[in-house]
Amino acid sequence: MQLFRRKKPIPDGIFIKCEGCSETVRRKIVEERMQVCPECDYHFRIGAWDRVKYHTDEGTFQQLDADLTACDPLCFVADKSYAEQIAADREATQLNEAIIYGTCKIEGRDLVFAAMDFSFRGGSMGSVVGEKITRAAEAACRQRLPFVTVSSSGGARMQEGALSLMQMVKTCAALNRLHEKRVPYISIMAHPTTGGVTASWASLGDIIIAEPKALIGFAGRRVIEQTLKQKLPPDFQTAEFMLEHGFVDIIAPRPQIKQTVAGLLDYLSAGSPAGGP
Repeated sequence: MQLFRRKKPIPDGIFIKCEGCSETVRRKIVEERMQVCPECDYHFRIGAWDRVKYHTDEGTFQQLDADLTACDPLCFVADKSYAEQIAADREATQLNEAIIYGTCKIEGRDLVFAAMDFSFRGGSMGSVVGEKITRAAEAACRQRLPFVTVSSSGGARMQEGALSLMQMVKTCAALNRLHEKRVPYISIMAHPTTGGVTASWASLGDIIIAEPKALIGFAGRRVIEQTLKQKLPPDFQTAEFMLEHGFVDIIAPRPQIKQTVAGLLDYLSAGSPAGGP
């Protein structure tokens, strides 16, 4: 007579451990909540194509300039050459660069949309990222379409040296032309948004949205503390700290971003007539 049943093994991948609260949660529930923990609302890092899936109308995204890839102007070599690093990231992510952009709809509203992917070189901004942001802004300006970006970056890409730093000025100039034409620009900052991306196009939105608890800043905490010779607040450089000090306008949980952007586009477009500057 069998008194106990043998426990069935749990298949791999059903549960995941939350990086925010360390709880074990069902993967399916996390996926249904757009990669947000059901216990603590921790926002898992997601890729550029996930941003398209979650924030734009299904089937409307038309990618532009997908074939742009980085060159190796400095012939940079560390443990691996820069060319080898780029090739490895392209294979791992199935992306040609750390950003994608194109035209799409958000709740029926036409716009230009760009999203970064931290998995590709830590979302670092090199010549291609700067070029794509510039082309996206120019397309939005030319077609009088609102421009929406999602940033997630470790900063400028050191393997391209001064050429990567030039992208800060280049993207700012393109967005200034957009501003002069009174075309709405919304910037969404995801975890993390730092360095040269924060110091340029990610901070120039007419409205800046941040995901909860996203790290936002330029230099790192350690560098700032050593420079100022003082301890910084525990929540320094979080989205909540930035909201309190006026650096971001809205904190929106990921499941609410699409609806929030749609409402803001209606508000901003009301003052941006398509027929005139």
